[in-house]
Amino acid sequence: MQRKTFHRLAAAAAFALLAPALAGAQPVKLTLGHGAAPGNPRHEAALKFAEVLKTKTAGRIEVQVAPSAQLGDDAAMVTAVRTGALDITANSQGAVATAVPEYAAYGMPFLFASSAQAFKVLDGALGKELAEKSAAKGMVVLGYWDNGIRHMTNAKRPIAKVEDVKGLKMRTPPDAVLVDIMQALGAEAQQIKFAELYVALQQGVVDGQENPLANFHASKLYEVQKHLALTSHMFQMTPLLMSKRSWDRLSEADRKAVTEAAAEATTLQRTLSQEADEKLLADLKAKGVQVTTVDKAGFEKATAKVEEKWAAGPIGAYVKKVVAAARSN
Repeated sequence: MQRKTFHRLAAAAAFALLAPALAGAQPVKLTLGHGAAPGNPRHEAALKFAEVLKTKTAGRIEVQVAPSAQLGDDAAMVTAVRTGALDITANSQGAVATAVPEYAAYGMPFLFASSAQAFKVLDGALGKELAEKSAAKGMVVLGYWDNGIRHMTNAKRPIAKVEDVKGLKMRTPPDAVLVDIMQALGAEAQQIKFAELYVALQQGVVDGQENPLANFHASKLYEVQKHLALTSHMFQMTPLLMSKRSWDRLSEADRKAVTEAAAEATTLQRTLSQEADEKLLADLKAKGVQVTTVDKAGFEKATAKVEEKWAAGPIGAYVKKVVAAARSN
């Protein structure tokens, strides 16, 4: 009897030792949702993340990528990630800022002349601080991707000076800073989901929109927008976020694999985004899009009050740190 009990206890102890390893060996399926079209650097990097993670785990962790807002718009995906209903999202700065307001600091008008300048700030202490604030809201930052420098388009007239913007109905994403910028320039800001934007432009619900060239091109908005103004009014990132609930379910080894795959995908996404603009601009011109440069000083002067407003607001302390870091680069 004692011998049987001993064997049972020994077996139980052996299983207890093996259980974590066995659990770690279980297949894991993750879903990554985003709002960009196939061909966009965001989608290509999401596919890279899935591919690298599958390779690193010998096929055990599979990531299903759902592009083009198949799982809902950016705001819906932020909510889903926070609750654990969605594992990962490559999302928009504005939508994430509704949960973590400090993301808005990076969208101050004309703060960054290039994405590379923005990443010098994001890859340092201020980016780490932002990641900590994100974790407190249920989201683990896997990387800061590039959503580019934003420009304005419309179907009515060329834009060269601030006065040309006045009265235009301009679509914005759910981004409070962008709404402030459009209003400061005299435009009427209207929020429309990106998945519905093409039709809204086609039907004249709004006159124009603003986006980085990669988004403008991949979604073929040039078919319904013939005037492109290189305003460079705002930088936006694409935070790659994982649900903390999904993250907490992973083993230490799996977290390491996810982190490494995300780093490779981040490098690719930033590279693709950087390479895209020059090629896309030439292609857009070839498609008949009329391109204008703008009176940058006039635009900066008209939007200066936006930064002042945010620096005096609830996240003012963080805004001031980001602005100071950006201007010291």
